[in-house]
Amino acid sequence: MATTLTEVLIVGAGPAGLATAIGLAQRGVEFQIVDALPETQNTSRAAVIHAATLESLRELQVTDRLIAQGIRVPHFRIRDRDSVLLHTDFSRLSTPTPFALMIPQDETEQILIDRLAKLGHSVRRPVRLTAVRRTDDHVRATCDGPEGEFVLEARYVVGADGEKSTVRNAAAISFPGDTYGSFLLADVRMDWPIAKDEVTLFFSGAGTLVVAPMSRDRYRVVAQLSGAPSVPGIEDVQRVINARGPRSGTRVCEVLWGSRFQVHHKLADRFRDGPVLLVGDAAHVHSPAGGQGMNLGLRDAAALSRALVAAIRSEFDAALDSYAAERRAAAAEILAMTDRLTRVATLANPASRWLRNRLIATASTFPSVRRYAARTLAGFN
Repeated sequence: MATTLTEVLIVGAGPAGLATAIGLAQRGVEFQIVDALPETQNTSRAAVIHAATLESLRELQVTDRLIAQGIRVPHFRIRDRDSVLLHTDFSRLSTPTPFALMIPQDETEQILIDRLAKLGHSVRRPVRLTAVRRTDDHVRATCDGPEGEFVLEARYVVGADGEKSTVRNAAAISFPGDTYGSFLLADVRMDWPIAKDEVTLFFSGAGTLVVAPMSRDRYRVVAQLSGAPSVPGIEDVQRVINARGPRSGTRVCEVLWGSRFQVHHKLADRFRDGPVLLVGDAAHVHSPAGGQGMNLGLRDAAALSRALVAAIRSEFDAALDSYAAERRAAAAEILAMTDRLTRVATLANPASRWLRNRLIATASTFPSVRRYAARTLAGFN
Protein backbone atom coordinates (compact mmCIF):
# COMPACT_ATOMS: atom_id res chain seq x y z
CA MET A 1 0.00 0.00 0.00
CA ALA A 2 1.46 3.34 -1.08
CA THR A 3 2.44 5.75 1.70
CA THR A 4 2.82 9.52 1.38
CA LEU A 5 4.48 11.65 4.06
CA THR A 6 3.26 15.15 4.86
CA GLU A 7 3.32 17.62 7.73
CA VAL A 8 -0.45 18.15 7.96
CA LEU A 9 -3.40 16.12 6.73
CA ILE A 10 -6.67 18.08 6.45
CA VAL A 11 -9.78 15.90 6.22
CA GLY A 12 -12.71 17.82 4.77
CA ALA A 13 -12.78 20.52 2.10
CA GLY A 14 -15.59 22.73 3.28
CA PRO A 15 -14.89 26.39 4.08
CA ALA A 16 -12.97 25.65 7.31
CA GLY A 17 -10.78 22.97 5.75
CA LEU A 18 -10.04 25.06 2.65
CA ALA A 19 -9.19 28.15 4.73
CA THR A 20 -6.83 26.09 6.91
CA ALA A 21 -5.14 24.77 3.77
CA ILE A 22 -4.69 28.25 2.31
CA GLY A 23 -3.12 29.49 5.55
CA LEU A 24 -0.60 26.63 5.44
CA ALA A 25 0.09 27.02 1.71
CA GLN A 26 0.86 30.72 2.07
CA ARG A 27 3.44 29.92 4.74
CA GLY A 28 5.11 27.10 2.85
CA VAL A 29 3.96 24.22 5.07
CA GLU A 30 3.55 20.86 3.35
CA PHE A 31 0.04 19.40 3.61
CA GLN A 32 -2.57 17.21 1.95
CA ILE A 33 -6.29 18.01 1.88
CA VAL A 34 -8.83 15.29 1.08
CA ASP A 35 -12.61 15.16 0.83
CA ALA A 36 -15.05 12.26 0.50
CA LEU A 37 -17.27 14.02 -2.05
CA PRO A 38 -16.41 13.61 -5.75
CA GLU A 39 -17.02 17.32 -6.35
CA THR A 40 -18.01 20.47 -4.54
CA GLN A 41 -21.69 20.91 -3.74
CA ASN A 42 -23.61 23.55 -5.68
CA THR A 43 -26.09 24.07 -2.85
CA SER A 44 -25.38 25.19 0.69
CA ARG A 45 -26.83 26.34 3.99
CA ALA A 46 -24.60 29.24 5.02
CA ALA A 47 -25.15 32.55 3.26
CA VAL A 48 -23.53 35.30 5.34
CA ILE A 49 -19.99 36.33 6.20
CA HIS A 50 -19.71 38.85 9.01
CA ALA A 51 -17.25 41.72 9.37
CA ALA A 52 -14.85 40.07 11.84
CA THR A 53 -14.62 37.04 9.56
CA LEU A 54 -13.89 39.20 6.52
CA GLU A 55 -11.06 40.81 8.47
CA SER A 56 -9.68 37.37 9.44
CA LEU A 57 -9.78 36.26 5.82
CA ARG A 58 -7.69 39.22 4.60
CA GLU A 59 -4.52 37.31 5.44
CA LEU A 60 -5.72 34.60 3.03
CA GLN A 61 -6.17 37.23 0.28
CA VAL A 62 -9.77 36.27 -0.51
CA THR A 63 -11.71 39.10 1.16
CA ASP A 64 -11.74 41.47 -1.82
CA ARG A 65 -13.09 38.81 -4.17
CA LEU A 66 -15.74 37.75 -1.67
CA ILE A 67 -16.90 41.35 -1.31
CA ALA A 68 -16.95 41.85 -5.08
CA GLN A 69 -19.13 38.77 -5.55
CA GLY A 70 -21.49 39.18 -2.58
CA ILE A 71 -24.09 41.71 -1.48
CA ARG A 72 -23.34 44.19 1.31
CA VAL A 73 -26.17 44.35 3.83
CA PRO A 74 -25.72 47.00 6.56
CA HIS A 75 -28.87 46.29 8.61
CA PHE A 76 -30.09 43.43 10.78
CA ARG A 77 -33.51 43.69 12.36
CA ILE A 78 -35.44 41.49 14.73
CA ARG A 79 -39.18 41.70 14.12
CA ASP A 80 -42.38 40.25 15.48
CA ARG A 81 -44.46 40.27 12.30
CA ASP A 82 -44.54 43.97 11.29
CA SER A 83 -43.15 45.34 14.57
CA VAL A 84 -39.41 46.10 14.72
CA LEU A 85 -38.01 45.02 18.08
CA LEU A 86 -34.30 45.66 17.50
CA HIS A 87 -32.38 47.41 14.73
CA THR A 88 -28.69 46.63 14.41
CA ASP A 89 -26.74 48.94 12.10
CA PHE A 90 -23.41 47.41 11.01
CA SER A 91 -22.50 50.57 9.09
CA ARG A 92 -21.63 52.25 12.40
CA LEU A 93 -18.95 49.69 13.23
CA SER A 94 -15.34 50.82 13.22
CA THR A 95 -14.13 48.32 10.61
CA PRO A 96 -13.13 48.40 6.93
CA THR A 97 -16.08 46.07 6.24
CA PRO A 98 -19.09 47.59 8.08
CA PHE A 99 -21.73 45.20 6.75
CA ALA A 100 -22.88 41.60 6.61
CA LEU A 101 -21.83 40.08 3.30
CA MET A 102 -24.49 37.89 1.73
CA ILE A 103 -22.87 35.19 -0.39
CA PRO A 104 -23.91 31.51 -0.69
CA GLN A 105 -21.53 28.97 0.80
CA ASP A 106 -20.91 27.23 -2.52
CA GLU A 107 -19.64 30.51 -3.99
CA THR A 108 -17.45 31.07 -0.93
CA GLU A 109 -16.02 27.58 -1.31
CA GLN A 110 -15.22 28.16 -4.99
CA ILE A 111 -13.37 31.37 -4.17
CA LEU A 112 -11.33 29.48 -1.57
CA ILE A 113 -10.65 26.64 -4.03
CA ASP A 114 -9.47 29.14 -6.66
CA ARG A 115 -7.14 30.78 -4.13
CA LEU A 116 -5.74 27.38 -3.14
CA ALA A 117 -5.16 26.52 -6.81
CA LYS A 118 -3.32 29.80 -7.32
CA LEU A 119 -0.99 28.71 -4.52
CA GLY A 120 -0.34 25.42 -6.36
CA HIS A 121 -2.59 23.06 -4.37
CA SER A 122 -5.83 21.18 -4.88
CA VAL A 123 -8.20 18.91 -3.01
CA ARG A 124 -7.78 15.16 -3.46
CA ARG A 125 -11.25 13.73 -4.05
CA PRO A 126 -13.16 11.51 -3.69
CA VAL A 127 -11.03 10.22 -0.81
CA ARG A 128 -12.61 8.61 2.23
CA LEU A 129 -10.77 8.26 5.53
CA THR A 130 -11.16 4.64 6.73
CA ALA A 131 -8.74 4.30 9.66
CA VAL A 132 -6.49 6.41 11.87
CA ARG A 133 -3.57 4.99 13.85
CA ARG A 134 -1.07 6.94 15.91
CA THR A 135 2.63 6.12 16.05
CA ASP A 136 5.28 7.73 18.26
CA ASP A 137 5.66 10.80 16.08
CA HIS A 138 3.09 10.55 13.29
CA VAL A 139 -0.50 9.68 12.49
CA ARG A 140 -1.10 7.00 9.84
CA ALA A 141 -4.35 7.70 8.01
CA THR A 142 -5.64 4.93 5.76
CA CYS A 143 -7.67 6.32 2.88
CA ASP A 144 -9.75 4.91 0.06
CA GLY A 145 -9.62 6.77 -3.25
CA PRO A 146 -10.32 6.18 -6.96
CA GLU A 147 -7.14 4.11 -7.30
CA GLY A 148 -7.66 2.07 -4.16
CA GLU A 149 -6.30 2.24 -0.64
CA PHE A 150 -3.31 4.35 0.34
CA VAL A 151 -1.77 5.78 3.49
CA LEU A 152 -1.11 9.41 4.36
CA GLU A 153 1.36 9.75 7.22
CA ALA A 154 1.22 13.17 8.86
CA ARG A 155 2.57 14.94 11.89
CA TYR A 156 -0.84 16.51 12.53
CA VAL A 157 -4.36 15.64 11.37
CA VAL A 158 -7.06 18.31 11.13
CA GLY A 159 -10.67 17.20 11.35
CA ALA A 160 -12.64 19.58 9.15
CA ASP A 161 -15.09 16.88 8.16
CA GLY A 162 -18.29 18.21 9.67
CA GLU A 163 -20.75 17.26 12.36
CA LYS A 164 -20.31 13.49 11.81
CA SER A 165 -16.51 13.84 11.78
CA THR A 166 -14.59 10.61 11.22
CA VAL A 167 -11.47 12.29 12.62
CA ARG A 168 -13.23 13.33 15.84
CA ASN A 169 -14.73 9.88 16.30
CA ALA A 170 -11.37 8.19 15.69
CA ALA A 171 -9.84 10.36 18.43
CA ALA A 172 -12.73 9.43 20.78
CA ILE A 173 -13.53 13.10 21.39
CA SER A 174 -17.00 13.42 22.87
CA PHE A 175 -19.51 15.66 21.07
CA PRO A 176 -22.44 16.14 23.47
CA GLY A 177 -25.49 18.29 22.82
CA ASP A 178 -29.16 18.57 21.87
CA THR A 179 -31.21 19.09 18.74
CA TYR A 180 -33.50 21.96 17.72
CA GLY A 181 -35.41 19.73 15.30
CA SER A 182 -35.94 20.29 11.58
CA PHE A 183 -35.49 23.46 9.55
CA LEU A 184 -36.79 24.45 6.14
CA LEU A 185 -34.19 26.05 3.87
CA ALA A 186 -34.96 27.60 0.50
CA ASP A 187 -33.56 30.04 -2.03
CA VAL A 188 -36.49 31.81 -3.64
CA ARG A 189 -37.57 34.66 -5.84
CA MET A 190 -40.44 36.62 -4.36
CA ASP A 191 -42.13 39.93 -3.89
CA TRP A 192 -40.88 41.14 -0.50
CA PRO A 193 -42.03 44.30 1.29
CA ILE A 194 -38.77 44.87 3.21
CA ALA A 195 -35.79 46.73 1.74
CA LYS A 196 -32.92 44.62 0.36
CA ASP A 197 -30.42 46.24 2.72
CA GLU A 198 -31.72 44.19 5.66
CA VAL A 199 -31.44 40.67 7.03
CA THR A 200 -34.50 39.96 9.15
CA LEU A 201 -35.02 37.53 12.01
CA PHE A 202 -38.71 37.05 12.80
CA PHE A 203 -39.69 35.87 16.26
CA SER A 204 -42.56 33.38 16.34
CA GLY A 205 -43.96 30.95 18.86
CA ALA A 206 -43.94 28.29 16.14
CA GLY A 207 -40.24 28.80 15.38
CA THR A 208 -37.78 31.30 13.96
CA LEU A 209 -37.84 32.68 10.42
CA VAL A 210 -34.86 34.35 8.75
CA VAL A 211 -35.11 36.11 5.39
CA ALA A 212 -32.00 37.52 3.74
CA PRO A 213 -31.42 39.13 0.32
CA MET A 214 -28.92 37.50 -2.02
CA SER A 215 -27.48 38.16 -5.46
CA ARG A 216 -29.40 37.65 -8.71
CA ASP A 217 -32.69 38.80 -7.17
CA ARG A 218 -32.84 35.87 -4.73
CA TYR A 219 -33.78 35.55 -1.07
CA ARG A 220 -32.57 32.96 1.42
CA VAL A 221 -35.37 31.70 3.68
CA VAL A 222 -34.56 29.63 6.80
CA ALA A 223 -37.39 28.54 9.09
CA GLN A 224 -37.48 26.32 12.13
CA LEU A 225 -40.30 23.93 11.20
CA SER A 226 -41.36 20.64 12.72
CA GLY A 227 -41.96 18.12 9.95
CA ALA A 228 -40.41 20.35 7.28
CA PRO A 229 -40.76 18.89 3.77
CA SER A 230 -37.62 17.34 2.31
CA VAL A 231 -38.05 19.41 -0.87
CA PRO A 232 -40.12 22.51 -0.04
CA GLY A 233 -42.28 24.05 -2.75
CA ILE A 234 -43.77 27.50 -3.27
CA GLU A 235 -46.77 26.70 -1.07
CA ASP A 236 -44.57 25.50 1.81
CA VAL A 237 -42.44 28.64 1.85
CA GLN A 238 -45.46 30.92 1.38
CA ARG A 239 -47.28 29.25 4.27
CA VAL A 240 -44.39 29.76 6.69
CA ILE A 241 -43.89 33.40 5.69
CA ASN A 242 -47.64 34.11 5.92
CA ALA A 243 -47.68 32.71 9.46
CA ARG A 244 -44.50 34.37 10.77
CA GLY A 245 -43.43 37.20 8.47
CA PRO A 246 -45.01 40.47 7.30
CA ARG A 247 -48.79 40.41 7.29
CA SER A 248 -48.96 41.56 3.66
CA GLY A 249 -46.85 42.24 0.59
CA THR A 250 -45.16 38.84 0.22
CA ARG A 251 -45.64 36.55 -2.77
CA VAL A 252 -43.28 33.63 -3.37
CA CYS A 253 -42.84 33.32 -7.14
CA GLU A 254 -40.23 30.58 -7.52
CA VAL A 255 -38.28 28.14 -5.37
CA LEU A 256 -34.82 27.83 -6.91
CA TRP A 257 -33.62 25.26 -4.42
CA GLY A 258 -34.88 23.91 -1.14
CA SER A 259 -34.05 21.35 1.50
CA ARG A 260 -34.72 20.13 5.02
CA PHE A 261 -32.03 19.82 7.64
CA GLN A 262 -31.61 19.08 11.31
CA VAL A 263 -29.91 21.61 13.55
CA HIS A 264 -28.05 20.48 16.64
CA HIS A 265 -26.44 22.29 19.55
CA LYS A 266 -23.14 20.50 20.19
CA LEU A 267 -19.64 21.36 21.35
CA ALA A 268 -16.65 19.02 21.32
CA ASP A 269 -15.17 18.30 24.73
CA ARG A 270 -11.79 19.39 23.40
CA PHE A 271 -10.47 20.79 20.12
CA ARG A 272 -7.14 18.98 20.41
CA ASP A 273 -6.16 15.44 21.27
CA GLY A 274 -2.40 15.11 20.74
CA PRO A 275 -1.76 15.40 16.99
CA VAL A 276 -5.49 15.58 16.18
CA LEU A 277 -7.13 19.01 15.90
CA LEU A 278 -10.72 19.98 15.18
CA VAL A 279 -12.04 22.94 13.23
CA GLY A 280 -15.46 24.17 12.07
CA ASP A 281 -18.52 21.92 12.30
CA ALA A 282 -16.40 18.98 13.46
CA ALA A 283 -15.88 20.99 16.65
CA HIS A 284 -19.19 22.84 17.08
CA VAL A 285 -22.68 23.08 15.60
CA HIS A 286 -25.54 25.33 16.69
CA SER A 287 -28.71 27.17 15.76
CA PRO A 288 -28.54 29.29 12.58
CA ALA A 289 -29.95 32.27 14.49
CA GLY A 290 -27.51 35.14 13.93
CA GLY A 291 -25.74 33.41 11.03
CA GLN A 292 -22.65 32.46 13.04
CA GLY A 293 -21.86 28.86 11.99
CA MET A 294 -19.59 29.19 8.95
CA ASN A 295 -18.14 32.40 10.37
CA LEU A 296 -17.00 30.68 13.54
CA GLY A 297 -15.42 27.89 11.47
CA LEU A 298 -13.56 30.30 9.20
CA ARG A 299 -12.14 32.17 12.18
CA ASP A 300 -11.14 28.79 13.67
CA ALA A 301 -9.29 28.03 10.43
CA ALA A 302 -7.35 31.29 10.36
CA ALA A 303 -6.23 30.73 13.96
CA LEU A 304 -5.41 27.05 13.42
CA SER A 305 -3.23 27.62 10.36
CA ARG A 306 -1.16 30.15 12.32
CA ALA A 307 -0.89 27.78 15.29
CA LEU A 308 0.19 24.84 13.12
CA VAL A 309 2.91 26.89 11.47
CA ALA A 310 4.18 28.05 14.87
CA ALA A 311 4.21 24.48 16.21
CA ILE A 312 5.98 23.03 13.17
CA ARG A 313 8.64 25.73 13.07
CA SER A 314 9.29 25.82 16.81
CA GLU A 315 8.96 22.07 17.53
CA PHE A 316 6.74 23.02 20.50
CA ASP A 317 2.98 22.55 20.67
CA ALA A 318 2.13 25.50 22.94
CA ALA A 319 0.47 27.37 20.06
CA LEU A 320 -1.83 24.41 19.43
CA ASP A 321 -2.85 24.27 23.08
CA SER A 322 -3.66 27.98 22.91
CA TYR A 323 -5.66 27.45 19.72
CA ALA A 324 -7.68 24.65 21.32
CA ALA A 325 -8.44 26.61 24.50
CA GLU A 326 -9.18 29.97 22.87
CA ARG A 327 -11.32 28.71 20.02
CA ARG A 328 -13.32 26.37 22.24
CA ALA A 329 -14.05 29.29 24.56
CA ALA A 330 -15.15 31.38 21.57
CA ALA A 331 -17.37 28.56 20.34
CA ALA A 332 -18.92 28.13 23.79
CA GLU A 333 -19.86 31.82 23.83
CA ILE A 334 -21.43 31.62 20.37
CA LEU A 335 -23.38 28.48 21.26
CA ALA A 336 -24.70 30.15 24.41
CA MET A 337 -25.70 33.26 22.44
CA THR A 338 -27.48 31.39 19.64
CA ASP A 339 -29.22 29.12 22.13
CA ARG A 340 -30.52 32.10 24.13
CA LEU A 341 -31.61 33.86 20.95
CA THR A 342 -33.44 30.79 19.69
CA ARG A 343 -35.21 30.18 22.99
CA VAL A 344 -36.24 33.82 23.36
CA ALA A 345 -37.40 33.91 19.73
CA THR A 346 -39.70 30.91 20.11
CA LEU A 347 -41.62 31.74 23.29
CA ALA A 348 -45.09 30.28 22.85
CA ASN A 349 -46.94 31.91 25.77
CA PRO A 350 -48.62 35.15 24.57
CA ALA A 351 -47.96 36.96 27.86
CA SER A 352 -44.28 35.98 27.78
CA ARG A 353 -44.00 37.11 24.17
CA TRP A 354 -45.63 40.48 24.98
CA LEU A 355 -43.18 41.01 27.86
CA ARG A 356 -40.23 39.93 25.70
CA ASN A 357 -41.16 42.38 22.97
CA ARG A 358 -41.54 45.26 25.41
CA LEU A 359 -38.19 44.52 27.06
CA ILE A 360 -36.31 44.25 23.75
CA ALA A 361 -37.96 47.36 22.32
CA THR A 362 -37.09 49.34 25.44
CA ALA A 363 -33.49 48.09 25.54
CA SER A 364 -33.02 48.91 21.85
CA THR A 365 -33.63 52.61 22.54
CA PHE A 366 -30.16 52.74 24.16
CA PRO A 367 -27.30 53.30 21.66
CA SER A 368 -24.95 51.18 23.79
CA VAL A 369 -27.29 48.18 23.43
CA ARG A 370 -27.47 48.60 19.66
CA ARG A 371 -23.68 48.90 19.42
CA TYR A 372 -23.20 45.80 21.54
CA ALA A 373 -25.64 43.84 19.39
CA ALA A 374 -23.88 44.95 16.20
CA ARG A 375 -20.42 44.05 17.50
CA THR A 376 -21.63 40.68 18.79
CA LEU A 377 -23.35 39.65 15.57
CA ALA A 378 -20.40 40.91 13.52
CA GLY A 379 -18.08 38.68 15.54
CA PHE A 380 -16.05 41.29 17.45
CA ASN A 381 -17.27 40.50 20.98
